[in-house]
Amino acid sequence: MKNRYGLNKAEHYILNNGVELPAIAFGTYKAADGKSADVIRTAIEAGYRYFDTASFYGTETYLAQAVRESGISRDEIFIASKLWKTEMGYENVKDAFERTLENLNTDYLDLYLIHWPLPEPGYKDWKQLDRETWKAMEELYQTGKVRAIGLSNFLPHHIENILKDCTVRPAVNQIEYHPGYSQEAVVQYCKERDIIVQAWSPIGRQRVLEEPLVLETAEKYGVTPAQICLKFAVQREIIPLPKSSSIKRMKENLDLYSFEMEQEDIWRLATMPQAGWSGEHPDRERVRI
Repeated sequence: MKNRYGLNKAEHYILNNGVELPAIAFGTYKAADGKSADVIRTAIEAGYRYFDTASFYGTETYLAQAVRESGISRDEIFIASKLWKTEMGYENVKDAFERTLENLNTDYLDLYLIHWPLPEPGYKDWKQLDRETWKAMEELYQTGKVRAIGLSNFLPHHIENILKDCTVRPAVNQIEYHPGYSQEAVVQYCKERDIIVQAWSPIGRQRVLEEPLVLETAEKYGVTPAQICLKFAVQREIIPLPKSSSIKRMKENLDLYSFEMEQEDIWRLATMPQAGWSGEHPDRERVRI
C-alpha cells in the first residue's frame, strides 16, 4: 500500500504530530545557479516528491515554477522551507513566512524550519530570540498554514531552550551529517525526544567519496560511494537531502532500497575519522577548510 507520495511504508516517516514525509528529499541549495528551474524540474522527473528549500537559497520561486510545470498535484509534493538568520524574532517570522508562501505560489507549507539558532556567533540573547521565534512558528502551525515545524543546525543546548517553554514540540532537526561527521550526540539527543533528524550535505565533500573505507564499502555492495553515504543515513533512520544536477545521479541517489548494509559496516562508517566537514558550526565562526 503506497502513500500520497507514491511510497511504500519503508520509504517514508511519520513525524511526532502524525504528518507523513518521504524518507529522501532533494536539497535545492545552489540548484538554480543557472537562474532556471531546470534542475528542480529534472529532480521531479527523476521521482523526488520532497523538496527542501530556504529563503536564503533563492530557489523558492524556481521550485514553484518546477512544481507548476510538472502538472503534479500540490498535495503530492512535500515542500519544506526555512527562515533565515535575519528573519528571526516574533515580529519578523510571519512576514518571512508570507514571503515564502508567495515565492512558492502555495497557501501552505508542509514543513517550516528555523535555519540557524544564532543570528551570528557570540550573539548574547539567543535564548530569548529563539523562544520568541519559536512562539511565532507555533502560531503559524496552529493556524494550519504549516503542517509541521522544526529546527535546523540546532545542538542539544539550543533545543533544550525551545523545549522548556514550547507548546508544540519540534518535529525535525536538520544537521550536517555524513560519514566522517555524524554528530552522534545530536542524533542521539533528537532520537530520544522523537525529533526526526535530517542530513544536509549527506555525501560530504569530495574527500568523503574518496575515503578508502567508503570506496571499499561501495565495492562490496556494488553501488556508488554516494549511495553508501546516503544509505548510511537511511539505515539510521535519518532523512538525507542530496542534491545533483545529473538525472543519472538523481536516480542513483533515490535507489537506496535495493541493498542493505551489514551492521558492522554501519559501525565502521559511524566511527570513521573526521572528513568532509563543511566548517559550519552554529556557535562559532565558520572554519575555512
